Amino acid sequence: MDKKRRDGQPVREEKKRGPQAERSQTGRSRRPKEREERAERTDRMTRPGRPRREERSSRPERRERPAAERQDVMEPAELPEDVLIGRNAVTEALKSGRGINKLLVANGDKEGSIREILALAHERGVLVQNVERSKIESIAGGLRHQGVLAYVPPVDYVELDEILARIAKSGAEPFLLLLDELEDPHNLGALLRTADAAGVQGVLIPKLRSCPLSSTVAKTSAGAVEYVPVARIGNVAQTLRSLKEKGYWVAGADMDGTVDYYDANFTGPLVLVVGSEGHGIGRLTKELCDFLVRLPMLGKINSLNASVAGSILMYEAMHQRLRAKK
Repeated sequence: MDKKRRDGQPVREEKKRGPQAERSQTGRSRRPKEREERAERTDRMTRPGRPRREERSSRPERRERPAAERQDVMEPAELPEDVLIGRNAVTEALKSGRGINKLLVANGDKEGSIREILALAHERGVLVQNVERSKIESIAGGLRHQGVLAYVPPVDYVELDEILARIAKSGAEPFLLLLDELEDPHNLGALLRTADAAGVQGVLIPKLRSCPLSSTVAKTSAGAVEYVPVARIGNVAQTLRSLKEKGYWVAGADMDGTVDYYDANFTGPLVLVVGSEGHGIGRLTKELCDFLVRLPMLGKINSLNASVAGSILMYEAMHQRLRAKK
């Protein structure tokens, strides 16, 4: 029932306010205060000297350095002059008859064009080695190699029969140099240089266990590799027997030789044999020599560098031949 005022007018009873009403009233009362706090925070963030969050998070653009200045960029290395890589290049070299010292094939690669490459190498008698792919990659220096690499000589090899034919046509006294298991390219290059100066008409090197012609040999020879014909032989003993049948005398350089080099006779058709520094001439080769010469040693060292010893002997042979013509 409505309560009555003292003046007699009815008065309505006020409704009780629930929790929701109190919250809404409280929310209305807090909004102005929240707006003030938000405005104050915004004002602090935009004060001079303090960048906004968006500005702080952004970074200045980093200048891109040229590739030449970046050390972490690996550029393909320059391929050595005596190396061929790639299946097409190696196949064409084999088909054209170009000289090849050795062929490297990655382990496991035997399908596709590799079969043709292996067949051509077998037909031409080229030495083939199966190696880990990482070895070929290290030599190729980042260039695409397709699992095949060939070492090629700076100049073409010449067949022994061709050398003998040239000597016969020239009418000169035959003079050949045979290097038995010489493995150092610098020694080979130095001997080629002396051979050109001493009138040697051909140099013979074994296909196995011997240093082949390479860019290092060419540089050490100072260009002599372009003028002295080099033949690769399969069997040293068989080659010496064949040359002896043709009238050649075989002289070997050995520290245990029985004749001093200046007392030996180096005239007439001659094959001078020089061995490696570590092992000298092989046993069978030594047995096929007609005589062994030595270089007298007065010091504490009992041997000379192979290229030095060979050069002394070649010049002695040249000296005797020139004196015999007078």
